[in-house]
Amino acid sequence: MKSHDVRFWSIKTNHKIDKKTKKKRVVSHTVRWKVARKENSKTFKYKPGAENHLFDLRKAAKNGEAFDVETGLPESMAPDESSATTWFDYSVSYVAKRWEDDAANTRKGVLEALATVVPALVRDLPGKPSKRTLYRAMCHYALPVLGEGETREDPPADIAAALRWLEKASLPVTCVMDEDVLITALNALTLKLDGKPAAANTTARKRAVFHHVLNKASKGKNKLIPSNPMPDADWKPRKAVEQVDPRVVCNPRQASELLTAVSYVGSRDPLRGRRLVAFYGCLYYATLRPAEAVGLRESDCELPGKGWGTLYLTQSIPEVSVRYTGTNSRHDPRHLKHRAPGTVRVIPIPPVLVRMLREHIKEFGTAPDGRLFRQRDGGIVTTSAYWAVWDQARALALPPDKVASPLADNPYALRHAGVSAQLNAGVSPTKVAERAGHSVDVLLRVYAKCLDGDDKIANRRIDRLLNGGGASDDQDDGE
Repeated sequence: MKSHDVRFWSIKTNHKIDKKTKKKRVVSHTVRWKVARKENSKTFKYKPGAENHLFDLRKAAKNGEAFDVETGLPESMAPDESSATTWFDYSVSYVAKRWEDDAANTRKGVLEALATVVPALVRDLPGKPSKRTLYRAMCHYALPVLGEGETREDPPADIAAALRWLEKASLPVTCVMDEDVLITALNALTLKLDGKPAAANTTARKRAVFHHVLNKASKGKNKLIPSNPMPDADWKPRKAVEQVDPRVVCNPRQASELLTAVSYVGSRDPLRGRRLVAFYGCLYYATLRPAEAVGLRESDCELPGKGWGTLYLTQSIPEVSVRYTGTNSRHDPRHLKHRAPGTVRVIPIPPVLVRMLREHIKEFGTAPDGRLFRQRDGGIVTTSAYWAVWDQARALALPPDKVASPLADNPYALRHAGVSAQLNAGVSPTKVAERAGHSVDVLLRVYAKCLDGDDKIANRRIDRLLNGGGASDDQDDGE
């Protein structure tokens, strides 16, 4: 609908209180106008941009142009909808271009981010589906790329309707150059489908995807926007939690007791726990990620009869929905995380883990492809399987108050504990990071305060120093 009923207000200067100086500072300038009865606004970081926009609007009104009530723009400033790429279309093409090269978990993260932000970048058209339906339509139907031999099923009626609505309502990619629209999209990343705040880490991951999408849209011969507007937006996410909660990390004695308890897990299948003792041992003594332990093969192991051994890690087998793997399998064999294909991570392992692995191979052998750990039917160890065994082992090994606590509440906590134990043993951060497959920066930021009981050790050292004892005698620190 068009209208010549247009009114303008003066440019509004927006201020913000500086936390350090407690003084007001100018942060942006907003142009405000009304078409018919609908108010419109556009915010600019710098005043000249706001003045130019208001000048163009006034000039169009003076020339007798009709303004679109929905967009608030005159005909001369309206985007060319026939040729403008929408966020719906661009997100589909963006995913398609990178699908082949992305790991399944990366695909999952991209789809979840775009399925959150694209439904926020829409016109207010009648018949808008629920947020949950729009998310499902994007994440489960519009975005995933079919694998070889796969055929796409017809979506349910509500999903089909949601896809039609999205195609019609989706705004042009250029809409993000309006800071208010961009902030609307960024705010959507901070919420779950039920409207409650999302975890800060989840927001950070989705924001990183959105940032990359905007970068891609602003580059190349056919770029859709002049630049990535996110860095200049007056918006800050909640700080993500990077440090591991030290309450989840067990000390060496607790780790040993938990690994012993694993061997007793199993009722209908008495060997259920025993098949995974060395698996958990790899997480603690070799600081492997669970997906790396799942993919460990006998050929990756150097296991001498005495002394230290070595693992030559080359692959990881993470588990994710078949929607993201593009195959009929939930497992997606990949190269090492954050490493180029073909990279080998060399990990010296202590005699206790060497014995565990030798005993495991002697008792259970290996899978046809050489994998050390497998389920009763020979299949790849699933996440649900090693989590279930771990829950039962905790109940056997820990006193009731510790079972109810966060201590070792998940298998990954063994990796945290192993890294922290090495650091507290005096191994250099560079060497620990190399073995764990981390950067030194991440290692020190995330793991350095994880060892359960570490404060007690520090307190004893301080007590000895204050009471006139030596500060270097740490013979009783290993308890």
